[in-house]
Formats: sequence, C-alpha cells, structure tokens
Amino acid sequence: MGFALRWLIAFALLALTFNPTPWNYVRWALANHTEQLPLVVLAGLILSVVYIVYLRATLRSIGAFGMAMVLAITAACLWVLHDYGLLTLRGSSHLIWLAILALSLMLGIGLSWSHLRRRLSGQSDMDDVSE
Repeated sequence: MGFALRWLIAFALLALTFNPTPWNYVRWALANHTEQLPLVVLAGLILSVVYIVYLRATLRSIGAFGMAMVLAITAACLWVLHDYGLLTLRGSSHLIWLAILALSLMLGIGLSWSHLRRRLSGQSDMDDVSE
C-alpha cells in the first residue's frame, strides 16, 4: 500500500465525515438522528475507530511536532500558490476542501513515514518488542 492509497483513504475518511456538500456524515446524522439513531451511532462509532487508528499511527510515527510541521508546510505551499495567483479562495467551500486536503496529507504522511524512513535508513521502527 503506497502513499497515494494511504492519502486517498485519509481524504475519503475526512470527506465522508464532513464536506461542504450535503453528502457527509455530519449532515446526515443531524437530519436523521431521530428516525435512525442506532444507524447514526453505529456509523459514528465506525468512523471513530478509523480515526483512532489513523491518528494513533500518525502520532506514533511523526508525533505532534511532525503533524504541526506537515500542516505548516502545507499551509505555506497554499500561501505560495495563492500569492502567485495559482489558487483563488472564493468562498468557504474552497477553504473547507483545502482543510480536508491539508489534514488528509498530514494523516497520509503520518501513516507512510515509517515506511519511507525504513527505505531511506534501512532501520525499522519498533515500538513494542517482546522476546
């Protein structure tokens, strides 16, 4: 599983949870929580488990400082693109999609970092070792 697949799964997770279209978990849950409460809770729990897996792996791999650095580099890239006129920000929906992109890049890099580090250094990351 390469970086692109890890990033796409993170992007899908974030976009399924919330996006500026009517097709997301938050709007669906708010509209249907009275009629379909068990299904809303089940879907919320499944999303929570996937978020925990992604966030735990990212925190263990690059840590909070690494997450902040990835977000800062992404924000600086967006700033440069906007400054050179290659990116226009017209409305809140563009900002939401850019936030989803930035957060998914952070999660994708966090999940891929150990693999990249092993390729570059030849060393594996080991957190729990039992003999």
